[in-house]
Amino acid sequence: MKEYLIMCYITNLMASHSNSKPNWNYIHNELKKDKDIWNLFLKKEEYRISESIKNDILSYKLTKQKNVLIPIVSEYLIKKGFNFEYEDGKKFAVFLSHDVDDINITGKQLFRSIIPYPFHRDYFGTKKFIFSYLKKEKPYINFKKIINLEEKYNAISTFFFLATQQDIFGKKYHIDEIQDEILDIIDNNCEIGLHTGFYSFDDLEKIKKEKKKLEKITKKRVIGVRNHILRFKIPRTWEILNQAGFFYDSSYGYYDMIGFRNGMCHPFFPYDLNQNKKIDILEIPVCVADITMFSYMKIGVKEAWILLKKLIDNIEKLNGVLTILWHNWTFSYPVSYAGLFDSEWTKLYEKILKYCCEKKAWITNGVNIAKYVSEY
Repeated sequence: MKEYLIMCYITNLMASHSNSKPNWNYIHNELKKDKDIWNLFLKKEEYRISESIKNDILSYKLTKQKNVLIPIVSEYLIKKGFNFEYEDGKKFAVFLSHDVDDINITGKQLFRSIIPYPFHRDYFGTKKFIFSYLKKEKPYINFKKIINLEEKYNAISTFFFLATQQDIFGKKYHIDEIQDEILDIIDNNCEIGLHTGFYSFDDLEKIKKEKKKLEKITKKRVIGVRNHILRFKIPRTWEILNQAGFFYDSSYGYYDMIGFRNGMCHPFFPYDLNQNKKIDILEIPVCVADITMFSYMKIGVKEAWILLKKLIDNIEKLNGVLTILWHNWTFSYPVSYAGLFDSEWTKLYEKILKYCCEKKAWITNGVNIAKYVSEY
């Protein structure tokens, strides 16, 4: 019996340390050995405070964890000897993603654009912004522009599309009207994921309906998902998205702070503390978002780059994954969201791509990472 247990231990150890597809049942058991690490990985405090969070959008300011720029749990796993590998022996990966919240200028954006004028946009830009709104143009259908930029660095990305028009910010686009553009994205080897509606994130049947609608457009299974505005309720959100048929999620992050919500810079399988079991959906946590830095952290491009460079360097050392969320409207200056994101934010995105490319990172979409690091 003793020999059998030793053999099981060695088998699990080898599977977790030498395989590019880690054994997460074994990893969970290893994390449990350190109470603080385990509680951080679980984000145990979220079980307690989730009921009082407005709209299930957790602010970084409400949590006890203040060193979110350091992936503490991932550091622990690396020190324990765990090995994370990527395609062609790349040291780390970058998951590029774009949430397609809008394809045209909304009334809310027009109203917001009045506030910063003329600080973020010149007269010509303001004129173009207003005329685009009045003419009902669709300046955020700029997917080819984004794809071409990423191709310069041998990169591909994931575009998360809404499949419902109902939203807290007003009526959204109809997915059918951009079917050709979506198919073109697929033809360019990029991925299409579902951006769940604001009012459906906690409703299994609504999510299934949206998934089916998007799959009718894509003519293929949609395996990736991200909740609108990063709405998330632990562990229920993971359970619902798993039941809806998704293989991976990328909603887990703070809307008002970049970094690592549960100390992980690696994709991981969550653990349900209520049920005491692994949840069968891969989480590729959000690390960096354009609107997070601009609107909530209130930092400019120069300060953002200083933080991002440190994050990239640290993730490289830990063989992790950097998940980037850059909205499609950010690339459309001077008619970017409320005209707030000037052209420097597009340049910052390219600067990230260039830096990661020089470091020989695997710059790809969610489905490729999900397939490589897990049994799919």
